[in-house]
Amino acid sequence: MDETSEILNKADQRREEKGLPYAGALLPPEAYQLLRNVPGAFLVDVRTRPEWDYVGRVPDSVMIEWQSYPDGRPNPEFLERLQECVPKDAVVMFLCRSGTRSHAAATVAARAGYAKSFNVLQGFEGDKDAQGHRGTVGGWKVAGLPWTQG
Repeated sequence: MDETSEILNKADQRREEKGLPYAGALLPPEAYQLLRNVPGAFLVDVRTRPEWDYVGRVPDSVMIEWQSYPDGRPNPEFLERLQECVPKDAVVMFLCRSGTRSHAAATVAARAGYAKSFNVLQGFEGDKDAQGHRGTVGGWKVAGLPWTQG
């Protein structure tokens, strides 16, 4: 079995274990490997514009806010923007700060016909550490994966 198949099998196992309504859940290094190895795969960052600008972002990701800042209102154009940017038959992975907004986005995408929708667990910054800070426990950045800031 090749690396891509192994990753997809793990993601599917997590889907079954957690009863997820989309194709599966990926750890950040797994998502990165799929981006590198699956032609036409997309990473959709659903955080807010200030998060992209000040916390950082993944190069070449599609950026579509799930909620607006600062009021947290749902983005009524989310699905429309997704359909403009990502073909329905693509592998599409959703990323947020810690995995919650991306879970919601993957759910909506799957219901809209994106059969290969995945949530990236731990998100960009991961969970809070003992001091209440993010960026030290799990997540895209802690995994040492490519990202830019500013």
